[in-house]
Amino acid sequence: MNAAPAAPASHPAEGGYPERPLRIATVQARAVAGDIAANAAQAAELIREAARAGARLVLFAEKFLAGYEIGLITSDPLTHAVQPADPRLAPVADACRATGTAAIVGAAVQDGADLRISALVIGPDGGFVTRYDKQFLFKAERDHFRPGTTGCTLELDGWRLGLGVCYDSGFPEHARAAALDGCHAYLVGALFSVGHGHHESRTWFPARALDNTLYTVLANHIGHTGGWHTCGGSAVWAPDGRLLAEAGEDGRELVVVDLDPVVLRTVRETETLLADLALAGGRPAAARNRYILA
Repeated sequence: MNAAPAAPASHPAEGGYPERPLRIATVQARAVAGDIAANAAQAAELIREAARAGARLVLFAEKFLAGYEIGLITSDPLTHAVQPADPRLAPVADACRATGTAAIVGAAVQDGADLRISALVIGPDGGFVTRYDKQFLFKAERDHFRPGTTGCTLELDGWRLGLGVCYDSGFPEHARAAALDGCHAYLVGALFSVGHGHHESRTWFPARALDNTLYTVLANHIGHTGGWHTCGGSAVWAPDGRLLAEAGEDGRELVVVDLDPVVLRTVRETETLLADLALAGGRPAAARNRYILA
């Protein structure tokens, strides 16, 4: 792990805004069931494509490296889950290093005797920074995976970015903990399905944005994976909850958006939710680890 220690965050009500925009890409593509090498190669292609569009960070869907394939993953974790220092991740690291782009890639991770649902963070230098483990497991996951216990905040170019995985985003406390740690954006790789899942994503993400006056970013799957018919629609919402950009329902696509510090400041000066919460004695819901992406 090559993360630099991060200084304590100022309370969001006290300011601490980035100085310049941060261009990010949220991507969606069809994952090959259980094939980490193929999906890592596809992720590397998408990172290079996003970098050509000027993105500094690329966000991928939940468990993208194997697909949302619980049966495959649990039947043979050595093959279908990521191990520490897994050589199959080399194409992702190489693409980040070659382009100076950071990536957050969803994977199932073998953690000793346990399996985790994680977001792997690769820095712009290609080094592994950390992993965030999903804290709120969906009902289909609870018999197979262990939940994470700690939130995660990244810092890139002065922007503080809170991480979540899918069902985490359904709990207001999760994004609120990120906001109270000084985050300016909340980034979530997920699987949302056609029908109710689409409704959930279009309810939760604008709500998390407005509740906490931060950008929210979703990377979703497309097509069928693990028995789910997914709905795409990877998207970015502004700090006032307004939809900025979104992908289609079923196509491979990159959504590239600039997170703007002027917009962030303006919304927070107008919608004073965080400042008013601080006056009421609001505190983070749980401990968090913080990392700077060099």
